[in-house]
Amino acid sequence: MKLSSSVFALLCLICEIVSIALFLRGFFPVPVKSSFSAKSQVTDFPAEPQTGSGPNSSKAPVPVFKRVVIVLIDALRDDFVFGSDGRRFMPYTRNVVERGSSHSFIAKARPPTVTMPRIKALTTGSIPGFIDVVMNLNSPALLEDNLIWQAKSAGKRIIFYGDDTWVRLFPKQFMEHDGTTSFFVSDYTEVDNNVTRHLDSTLKRDDWDILILHYLGLDHIGHISGPHSSLIGPKLMEMDDIIKKIHVSLISKESEGTLPNLLVLCGDHGMSETGSHGGSSEPEINTPLVLISPTFRRKAGLEEPGVLEQVDLTPTLALGLGLPISKNSVGHLIPAVFEELSLREQLRRLQINGHQLSRLLQDSSPTFHKEDGYEQFRVAEKAHGSWMKLYVDGNTSEVLSNMGKKVLKQYLEALKAMSSALSKQLGKYDMYSMIMGMIFILQVLFLLLLAMPEALSREAVVDVPLASSLLSLPFYLLCLFGSALHVLICTSAGGPCYLCSLPWVLVFTVILLSSAFMCALVSMAARRMSTGNKTPTKGSDWTLSELDALLLVGTVGHTLSLGSSSFIEEEHQTWYFLLNTLCLAIFQDVCRKYFREQRRRGEEEDEGPLLPSSAEEGPSFSPAAELGISPGSEKWLALATPPLTLTCCRLLRSLNQTGVQWAHLPDFGHWLNRGTVEARFVYVFVLGILFTGVKDLLRSQVMSSAVDSGRLKSRGLWEVYSGVVLLVALLFRAHNLPTLACCLLIQTIMAQFIWKKLHYDAAQTTIMHYWFGQAFFYFQGNSNNIGTVDISVGFVGLESYVEAPAIFLTALSTYAGPLLWACHLLCFLSSQRDRAVMGLGHGSYCFALLRSIPAVFYVVLVTSLRYHLFIWSVFSPKLLYEAMHTLITTAVCLFFTFMDQERSARP
Repeated sequence: MKLSSSVFALLCLICEIVSIALFLRGFFPVPVKSSFSAKSQVTDFPAEPQTGSGPNSSKAPVPVFKRVVIVLIDALRDDFVFGSDGRRFMPYTRNVVERGSSHSFIAKARPPTVTMPRIKALTTGSIPGFIDVVMNLNSPALLEDNLIWQAKSAGKRIIFYGDDTWVRLFPKQFMEHDGTTSFFVSDYTEVDNNVTRHLDSTLKRDDWDILILHYLGLDHIGHISGPHSSLIGPKLMEMDDIIKKIHVSLISKESEGTLPNLLVLCGDHGMSETGSHGGSSEPEINTPLVLISPTFRRKAGLEEPGVLEQVDLTPTLALGLGLPISKNSVGHLIPAVFEELSLREQLRRLQINGHQLSRLLQDSSPTFHKEDGYEQFRVAEKAHGSWMKLYVDGNTSEVLSNMGKKVLKQYLEALKAMSSALSKQLGKYDMYSMIMGMIFILQVLFLLLLAMPEALSREAVVDVPLASSLLSLPFYLLCLFGSALHVLICTSAGGPCYLCSLPWVLVFTVILLSSAFMCALVSMAARRMSTGNKTPTKGSDWTLSELDALLLVGTVGHTLSLGSSSFIEEEHQTWYFLLNTLCLAIFQDVCRKYFREQRRRGEEEDEGPLLPSSAEEGPSFSPAAELGISPGSEKWLALATPPLTLTCCRLLRSLNQTGVQWAHLPDFGHWLNRGTVEARFVYVFVLGILFTGVKDLLRSQVMSSAVDSGRLKSRGLWEVYSGVVLLVALLFRAHNLPTLACCLLIQTIMAQFIWKKLHYDAAQTTIMHYWFGQAFFYFQGNSNNIGTVDISVGFVGLESYVEAPAIFLTALSTYAGPLLWACHLLCFLSSQRDRAVMGLGHGSYCFALLRSIPAVFYVVLVTSLRYHLFIWSVFSPKLLYEAMHTLITTAVCLFFTFMDQERSARP
């Protein structure tokens, strides 16, 4: 079967997208969950040792607190409370922390440090899967066992004000609520005033048990201007006044003979040095946790706050309110909260927490009995029984007290060990789906590599022996072997894989496709060997020049260099280096053309391009108008182009400091916000420009003259490109507009003085465009950290959250650099009449190959490093970026193919 290069590349990318999707489905683990009853019940409490089997042996522990107020300040870093900023801007809170009626901790949030997964962690005690980050913008109702459901089932009356993510997660759970949207990050005043306006009246009432307040203003300030903004101090002072108001109100309602109240101050996540969040840097994962209650009595004075996991708050609040612990909680209670209780009550709560963790461990690991924590818990529980026997007998000696303290210590060690084991487990990989996805994506890469000579030939046609492979005996044998292997693995793996949940027709289709790919690969490899690694296509001129070799080796070298977390975090440095190398190589070519070879201008024109020309088509349309430059000046402008490009790139590097190690350095830029009305005017202009471009493209299809059709189609493409540029200019932050300006400048001078004059072929030009696109991705301020995704651009011109346009605008803004360079390549190749015959097919193939190499590398890398320390904080985000980039490249190649097929269809 013969396919054009563009169609072949598009089909390969589609198969690659399916393969990556299958791999991601197996890689991102299902969070650790219990298979017991959906929700914990009071009857699930274990019997207290040595108390018999009576009705009171399994009763719930008595509540420690009457009321609980949770003040969650979004993006509250630990140094905002415990550092110098806390002393300056939160004096009341610091005074409470230091005078002894509180316990202070640094609670570590697990990546991804975005709001919705953190709320899940705080309420369920479980560690959400990494893939939850993509659901952060549209949170479904939480069906998992959680603290809010337990409190509501126990008759607790809950009031909530703040981020409406809570309302979506817990519908019908609040007695009263008022949600505020979190998506308009330019608003850091009204978003908090809408919470505080309810506070005075609510604190005077006695008809509630739990009050939850989620303030968003601090997070919005961080997104606007970073953690060192002048707006941070006033916002912290505002939060400090709120803490004071709540604390004073709770104290005034304290009375003898009643249970004390508890005030919890915490953050869902921190804030990076650039004001974002989502990654795993220390400022992002370290959040303060301050527990304030008159029942706490410790020595006054500032102490170094202890360190614990954010999920430890869930079992602590549950046992503090006399509620069952959520089934899937992996946290262990905070012992300091219960240290004023009797030793028996402390041991009882530790036993309940240990029982819940041991059951979850049993249900999630077949080798649970080998875990140190499980054995320690069993030993501690037996010692607890011996202590209870002495206690029930009325023994009051010091030996009993020492024995009880020893049991308490054993319980704590066991809880920490089991919690750590469950946290490390995170979930179960579907290795079968991962391996199948890896095999498919490897087959696609090998197919692209074997097809390189044909795909880059003059005809740009690839002969894929698919039909002959489907009729061969090895194909049927592979299908039979694949089906048998699938059944064998799925019946012996101890549980069904993802493929088993699909219809059997779809699974069989996957097996057929894989077998066909394998047969086609073997046939193409045999054909290459029989022809001595030469393309069988007659008249081919495919060669590997010095520049081709430099570009391909650089791309492969970049991919292979990213085997560690440090290279992924600082990947932009690699692209900056490769871009500098590219400019120096181009400068060498320019010098060779104008000084070494000393060819006459007429001879240069006679050389012609590497691709065939069509003189009959006449002059082509170009976005750069005739500049009226003399031949002598043209030489010097061409020589100045690489240094000017280097200068622009160096300035852009300082415009947005990205990565990890240098992200804290000051950027050359200031933030500016746009209104919705102005944005909508721009949308109207963009639609008008796009309409004009599409109209020209459609008109070009009905014109009889090939020359007029080509000119009109080229002009239509440039008009569409102009519309995309205008849309990107609207979405970019104001300080990023120089990035767009430099992008357009470099594209213009490179097109006028480098790609045209040096006669680079389509493959070389495509690789250069790909390199520039990758570099501009980082020039925008992006990184391989999810925290650098600017979700606020998805709401430009919108008054409320609308999912489809928000996703589209966010993706367009994030990948604006690669998209602009890919669009410019399409326009450039189409406007060059002497290069456009097969240029689009060559460009589409090169894009597919350049995307397949890193995709395959990261799939293999992530599989081999799935138990690496930084698998969730570094490698997983990079894998998501690669998957999204491959999807965008597929869309680009689809447009390339459409334009290529129209050109091929024209006689």
